[in-house]
Amino acid sequence: MKKYVAEMIGTMVLVLMGCGSAVFAGDIAGSVGSGVGTLGVALAFGLSVIAMAYTIGGISGCHINPAITLGVFLSGRMNGKEAGIYMLFQVIGALIGSAILFLLVSTGTNNGPTLTGSNTYEEGMMGQAFLAEAVFTFIFVLVVLGATDAKKGAGNFAGLAIGLTLVLVHIVCIPITGTSVNPARSIAPALFEGGVALSQLWLFIIAPFVGSILSAVVWNLITDKTK
Repeated sequence: MKKYVAEMIGTMVLVLMGCGSAVFAGDIAGSVGSGVGTLGVALAFGLSVIAMAYTIGGISGCHINPAITLGVFLSGRMNGKEAGIYMLFQVIGALIGSAILFLLVSTGTNNGPTLTGSNTYEEGMMGQAFLAEAVFTFIFVLVVLGATDAKKGAGNFAGLAIGLTLVLVHIVCIPITGTSVNPARSIAPALFEGGVALSQLWLFIIAPFVGSILSAVVWNLITDKTK
């Protein structure tokens, strides 16, 4: 049970800090040059992963992302029941993080372009959004699988490699979709925000899972499991 609670807490922190940076410190509407911008939000997500990797990595592996859990399952590192419970607790953690953000916005002021840091794409750009989320999830999960490999991984530097990769992914993908590459991170904010975010939510669940499946397939092809 401890590892499931760890996943819940880790995902809550990721959503609170990552999405919170977009809600309260991103490019503030009507204020030229204000906020932390794309790089700042990207760093918030990446640093959140690094912090949690060195906090709960020894307990749960610090997936804090259903796409990562799916990739780990497909690579043969965990069973289906455990993977399903991981995903459940990740979504619960994301809901807690989004609830805190919603309360902060509801009880104060927010001049930013988003209430919860939800993911959306522009009208007519569904293909671009799907491709971006699938490809960048593929890259991200592939790095996770490689960095955490028991024999040839990055060891104690795995959390740093994974977090910095997430920063890179966000730098490129934020202008396209706001960057999900994590179904739990998208589900919770969309449920609180509703509207377009909720109607487009399917893409931010399916595309990351497609990318995750591809990363597991590639990893299994390029890895010699006999050594």
